[in-house]
Amino acid sequence: MTGASNIKATRREWIGLLILVLPTLLVSMDMTVTYLALPVLSAALKPTSADLLWITDIFGFLEAGLLVVMGALGDRIGLRKLLISGAFAFTVASVFAAFSPTPFWLIIARAVMGIAGATLLPTVLSLIRNMFHDDAERTFAMGLYTTCFSAGTVLGPVIGGFLLSHFWWGSIFLMPVPIIFILLITAPALLPEFKDHEAKALDFSSAILLIAATLSVIFGVKQIAQNGFSWLPLVFIAAGSGLAALFLRRQKLLTHPLIDLNLFRISGFSVALAALFIGLFSWSGIFLFVGQYLQSVLGLNSFNAGLWMLPGAMGSILFCMLAPVAVRRFSRGKMIVAGLTTLAIGTGLLSLLTTSSLPLLVIATFLMSAGCGLTVTLGIDMVVSSAPPNKAGAAAGISETSTAFGGSFGVAILGSIYTALYRGKLATNLPAGVNSGDADTALSTIGSAASVANKLQNAGLLNQAREAFVHSLHITAAICALIIAVIVVMVAVKNKKAA
Repeated sequence: MTGASNIKATRREWIGLLILVLPTLLVSMDMTVTYLALPVLSAALKPTSADLLWITDIFGFLEAGLLVVMGALGDRIGLRKLLISGAFAFTVASVFAAFSPTPFWLIIARAVMGIAGATLLPTVLSLIRNMFHDDAERTFAMGLYTTCFSAGTVLGPVIGGFLLSHFWWGSIFLMPVPIIFILLITAPALLPEFKDHEAKALDFSSAILLIAATLSVIFGVKQIAQNGFSWLPLVFIAAGSGLAALFLRRQKLLTHPLIDLNLFRISGFSVALAALFIGLFSWSGIFLFVGQYLQSVLGLNSFNAGLWMLPGAMGSILFCMLAPVAVRRFSRGKMIVAGLTTLAIGTGLLSLLTTSSLPLLVIATFLMSAGCGLTVTLGIDMVVSSAPPNKAGAAAGISETSTAFGGSFGVAILGSIYTALYRGKLATNLPAGVNSGDADTALSTIGSAASVANKLQNAGLLNQAREAFVHSLHITAAICALIIAVIVVMVAVKNKKAA
């Protein structure tokens, strides 16, 4: 929108922003609290191991697969309309999840929550893009968005832990209800409606191709994360890549494509997407091990482990809030480089951990989360603001998909590297007297090794598992830090050329 950068937001936009952070909070809270409930949920519903995987994965799986399509749909039918509809569906599915009588019905409820969740974040980002035209105000609004997202990851375990201590497992799924209730009664009055009046009907062939491609790739990546490399996940990834190629070819031929590929020719757009991907790749992949280290290596209970993860979350919140201030003096590109560099330093510090390095872990996770928070805040701002206002929904969907893919690939690739290293190290140092069945269990994860060691009263097995875990984390973290460093150089060179 030409000249729109000088238009200041009114009081209505700022109050509307406070409403928009509500769905941001609930999505981030849901992402962290489900894992906390797994032990209690397992005791109540008796799910199989496959059921547990679907309960934890189906939400993010479907959400990631539908983000771009939902973003494009919002541009067509109206952003506010899609936000309200998605929020209502999320609430209904959450209540159903809370009272699910069997694992099957809980999986169905979580699936609907994932589909509804895919409508929330793209529409929130799109509305912010359309409500705030001044560059400084929009960056501040994006900073508040990512701050609330980070705050949700903190509040989720804390509130969830309280609920699980006093109520039944389903209570954690009722957390979104009061939040959504406030949104539903205030959004029609406080949030403006935006839509692309020139957009044509949604091309369903493109939508089906994109959804199938995204879900196929993510499914393959998640299978690698859970079971290691094999032919099945590679087939899904290859099939998804082929469908993605067909999707891109179709977009080039359409007069009104689902995704405007010209967006990727914008330098800031592409650089920001790369930064978002690698930021979430690193943070998600490495934080997979932080909770395990606190509980299975240091021996903390789940509540105390959650408390020691708070400094990391506070680092993310702090730097999300500082981002709008920093860009007054430095360019967004330079600040993204600074964020990725901080993330690399924090990740590299994890390669120095011992079996009793709590202070070092706190410093490392603070730097990691701070760097990731800065990168994500400015990366999303660059992606969404690079797109025209009438394409903001699709751009927001692309940015969220980039972070979803980054997180999934990080868990799969870094998790696979760690698993191979852990199994190899522990297999060569198993104490005598551990039978093959117990050995196989101990080799799967350090948590399993701790359970076996407790059952056998074998302190030697636990010590060896802890040493194997730390050894594997050293190498995995070092590899991840090196990958980030390479991307930092690439982004810095790209920014210099753009300048």
